[in-house]
Amino acid sequence: MISLSKPINQPELFARVRSLLRVKALQDEVMRQAEALKRWNLKLEDRVRAQVAELERLGQLKRFFSPSVVEAILTAGENRSSRRIGAKSVTCLSISAASPRSPIPPEPEEVEKVLSDFHAAMGALIAEHEGTIDRFAGDGILVFFNDPLPTSEPGKRAARMALAMRARFAELRARWLQIGYELDLGMGIAQGYATLGAFGFEGRWDYSAIGGVVNLAARLCGEAKPGQILVDRRTRAMLGDEFGVDAVGPMSLKGFSHPVPAFALTDATPEPDRHKTA
Repeated sequence: MISLSKPINQPELFARVRSLLRVKALQDEVMRQAEALKRWNLKLEDRVRAQVAELERLGQLKRFFSPSVVEAILTAGENRSSRRIGAKSVTCLSISAASPRSPIPPEPEEVEKVLSDFHAAMGALIAEHEGTIDRFAGDGILVFFNDPLPTSEPGKRAARMALAMRARFAELRARWLQIGYELDLGMGIAQGYATLGAFGFEGRWDYSAIGGVVNLAARLCGEAKPGQILVDRRTRAMLGDEFGVDAVGPMSLKGFSHPVPAFALTDATPEPDRHKTA
C-alpha cells in the first residue's frame, strides 16, 4: 500500500509506483531464477545418477577386460563407425589346459576350483605382460598383443609370457596332482594380420580378433604336446637370438591346405632391466 499525504503529489506517486514495480519485477526474477535453479538441480541429480551407474558398469567391465579394451568397447558403443578397427598385425597366443587322462570324473566343485586357480594365475601374467584377453573358454584362453594399444616387440612379449605361464603352471600342476586332478598345458603362438573391433549387437559387444592368425595359433596349441609352446615361422623370425627355439618340422593342420612350419619355444635369455640406468 502506498501512503501519500494530501493533496496528492503526482510526481511522488509516479516515483513510488515505479519503485514498487521494480521491486515486483525483482521478486518475479528471483522466483524465476529459483525455479530454474530447482530444475537444473533435478537435471544435475539425474546426470550424477547416470554417471554413477556408468562408473559401476565401467567397474564391472574392468573385472573382465583390460582398461584399453574397456575404453574400446565403450567407444564402440557410442560411435558406430569405430566398431570395426580393421586389419592390424598382431601376435596371438592360444592356451589350453586339457585333462586327457582322468580315470575318475572330477567333482564340479573341484573343476571350478582348479579353473579358478588356473584363470587367476594366467590372468595375472597376462596383465603383467600387457596382453589383451580375447576370451576365456573353459580351460582355454586366447590372448593377443599390439591391439588396441601398440605393443613394442609383441612376438617377444608373447613368448616371454608363454614361458612364464609354463613355469607357473608347473607349480599349479604339482598341487593339483596331489588331489588326483591332472592337467597338461599346451600353447600356440602365431603372428599375422587380423580384423579387430567390437563385434556383436546393441546391448552386447565383445572386443575380438578374427582371422587366419587366430586359427593358426589355436591349431598350433591343439598340436602342442604337454608343456610345449609351438610358434609359427613369422613368430620365430621375430624372436631372433634371444630365445631358444627348436624346429619340429612342417605340421598338417586342420583348415590349412599346406603343411605349416612349426617351432618349439624352449627358453629365453634374461630380459633386460628397462628401469636400470646406464
